[in-house]
Amino acid sequence: MNGGPDHLIIAPILIPFFAGALMLLYEDRRRRAKFFISLAATVALLFVAIELLNRSKGNELSGGNDIGFYLLGDWASPFGIVLVIDRLSAMMLVLSSLVAIPALVYSAAGWNRQGQHFHSMFMFLLMGLNGAFLTGDLFNLFVFFEVLLAASYGMLLHGGGQLRVRAGLHYIAVNLTASLLFLLGVAIIYGVTGTLNMAQLSKLVPLMAQENRPLFHAGAALMGLAFLIKAGIWPVSFWLPLAYQAGAAPVAALFAIMTKVGIYVLLRLSMLMFGTAAGISSGFGAEVLIAGGMATVVFGFVGVLASQGLGRMAAHLVLVSSGTLLAVNGLALAGGGAALLAGGLFYMLNSTLATSALFLLIEPMSREEGGIAAMLALTADAYGLDEREEDSQPEVGLAIPGTLTVLGLTFGACLLVLAGLPPMAGFIGKVAILRGVLATDAVSPAVGWAFVVLLLLAGLATLIGLVRIGIQTFWAGDGIVPRVLALEIAPALALTALMLVLTIKADDVLRYMRATAEALHAPAIYADGALGAPRAVDAEPEEEE
Repeated sequence: MNGGPDHLIIAPILIPFFAGALMLLYEDRRRRAKFFISLAATVALLFVAIELLNRSKGNELSGGNDIGFYLLGDWASPFGIVLVIDRLSAMMLVLSSLVAIPALVYSAAGWNRQGQHFHSMFMFLLMGLNGAFLTGDLFNLFVFFEVLLAASYGMLLHGGGQLRVRAGLHYIAVNLTASLLFLLGVAIIYGVTGTLNMAQLSKLVPLMAQENRPLFHAGAALMGLAFLIKAGIWPVSFWLPLAYQAGAAPVAALFAIMTKVGIYVLLRLSMLMFGTAAGISSGFGAEVLIAGGMATVVFGFVGVLASQGLGRMAAHLVLVSSGTLLAVNGLALAGGGAALLAGGLFYMLNSTLATSALFLLIEPMSREEGGIAAMLALTADAYGLDEREEDSQPEVGLAIPGTLTVLGLTFGACLLVLAGLPPMAGFIGKVAILRGVLATDAVSPAVGWAFVVLLLLAGLATLIGLVRIGIQTFWAGDGIVPRVLALEIAPALALTALMLVLTIKADDVLRYMRATAEALHAPAIYADGALGAPRAVDAEPEEEE
């Protein structure tokens, strides 16, 4: 990938951009055409992401850490905008596509009819996500961050209703505040260093003058706080359960990847700028990530135990996942080995797929006309949010036989993954994390054992909470089988199949994650490659006079 410009790298941004813009020209009544355009674009994104992942696996010359670069406008780095594809960004592209396709298919059951421009907003959200994963520049990270947020505002409010409007206003206010913090942090960093190129920042931090370092740390802290808010760290996670529960089912399923944007950026920037090669800035913010991650895990599993409805419980499970990953990031930044970080990345794949599938199961499992779960909860949640304000759904497609069996098996697979129980891959991910924590001497034994205990307690709380929902749904019902459409259950089944594939191919996936973690611990590979990316004009042979 290093031999010249690879135009495939920009495809994950251009495909959803053109698809979303094209659908704005269609009348909103032509939803079928919009759906097929969106589906074609999302499937194309998946194939492109898989191809980029295959190319990022590396070769012998690069030590197995091949990185591709694309210079927009053919401006040399660090003066121009550079897109970077490596193992981590390629993995995130694949994950976002794998979550997006089932959510999009589920929306065809009638959810896309609740408001205007659903498919265009869906595409622009994917554009912002993919751009954030690919960019090698902080300012353009801010641009893509705002693109995905603007699209998410419309998607959260899609369908209207008092609950969605209230949750949407909270969501918008919190994210506008995070954007302001991000912009202030970027401005301070640029004022101190004179650059926003991530690779160049990685080179400048170890050589920075002592008098400039406190101001640089302040800018990095402000910018990091913006992404900590997006990742749902406690105590600024109050917005997340309300927002995720209020969104329509396909929107909440896609939002399962949204918190991972914050996780990705924090991991990328912390390992680039504050890794072991950062001099006296090495490990900056690690204590905050560890403490905040552990507090978020506690908040998440307490919320799981307190929730009486599946929607609110699923939202708190997202917080458990985010807290675990934040703590793993902090431990890796503090000097934890590649094995620990590899386990965290493997856990992220499984937890994202499982929570996305769980959001897609909420409405079919609580369908009132079916009677299997007329009441998922014995009492309303403290905030009175259990009753979702959904419009009546038109029945599009065919109902499936064996509804209870299919729903139960899919729900059971999500339970096993999120609770970290064998034989599903969630168990493998948690074991890898626990082994990495116990093997590292980067933190005190007290901190390591506290994290181990919290991780086990979170699994137990998840098991108790989801088993309670399962009993209320499948065993305490009135025996009337609900009518569930194939379009509604097929996406959850597809996500379940992906979790089974991760279980079967766990050894290969963990090997990939281990190589990804080792590359993150060697930021010079990223920095040297991005700064040395050749321009297209330099790669062309000179014409003979």
